[in-house]
Amino acid sequence: MASRGRRPEHSGPPELFYDQNEARKYVRNSRMIDVQTKMAGRALELLNLPEGQPCYLLDIGCGSGLSGDYLSDEGHYWVGIDISPAMLDAALDRDTEGDLLLGDMGQGIPFKPGSFDGCISISAVQWLCNANKKSDIPAKRLYHFFSSLYSVLARGARAVLQLYPENSEQLELITTQATKAGFTGGVVVDYPNSAKAKKFYLCLFSGPSTFLPKGLSENQEEEEATESMFTNKRVPYRLARQGLVRKSREWVLEKKERRRRQGK
Repeated sequence: MASRGRRPEHSGPPELFYDQNEARKYVRNSRMIDVQTKMAGRALELLNLPEGQPCYLLDIGCGSGLSGDYLSDEGHYWVGIDISPAMLDAALDRDTEGDLLLGDMGQGIPFKPGSFDGCISISAVQWLCNANKKSDIPAKRLYHFFSSLYSVLARGARAVLQLYPENSEQLELITTQATKAGFTGGVVVDYPNSAKAKKFYLCLFSGPSTFLPKGLSENQEEEEATESMFTNKRVPYRLARQGLVRKSREWVLEKKERRRRQGK
C-alpha cells in the first residue's frame, strides 16, 4: 500500500506542509485539480445520497475547496474544515460556495449532533496516524475524530473517506477506531491492480450495516478482491485481509466451484 518516495505526512504537521506554495499547486496544477475532482465525484457516488435531493454535507480536509466545488455543482450545500490556513485562504480566493472552518480533525468535529446528511474526505485521514509531538497519540486522535464524526452525522448517513494508507497495519488502526466509535462499513478499493490508479475509500455507515458498493476495476472479473466489510462487532483483521469478512458463505462456495471448473 505504501507509495513510492517520501510520504507528505512524514514531512511534519499538515498545517506546515500545506503552506502557500503547496496551496498554489491546488489552484494552478491542472492534473492535481483533475485528480481531486474525480476522487470527490467517486466519494459522492459512494455516499449514495437520494437522487435529486440537495443535502447538507461535511468536507473534512477541504483544502482549497476543489471537492466542495464538485459538491456545489451537484446541487449540495457543504461545510469544509481544514487545518491549513494557507489552503483555506486559497479556497476563499477562489470564492467557493461552502462555509469554511479552520480546525484540527484530530481534536474532534465541532458541530451539533445530527447536523449533516453525509461526509466526504479526500486524502486527509492518514495524517492522523502520525505523531508530530509527544502529546499526539494516533489511536486516541483517530477515535476522537471518528466518535465526533459519528455524532454530527444524521442517523443512517454515510461518510466516505478517501485515504492513502501506508500499510495494512495503518489501515487496521484506522478501521479499528472507526468501529469503536460505532461505525459499520468497509473499505472499497478501486483499480486494485493498478499502481497509479489504485484508490482506497473507507465507507462508513452511521446506521445498520448495509450493502457495500463494489470497487471499480478494468477487469470486472477481478472485482472479488476490491472491498472488505466490517461491522461494529469485533472481527479478526486476519479474516478481513483474506477477503472472507465481506462475502457470504455462498460466495466462498461459488469461488471454489469456479476454481474446480478451471481445474485448479
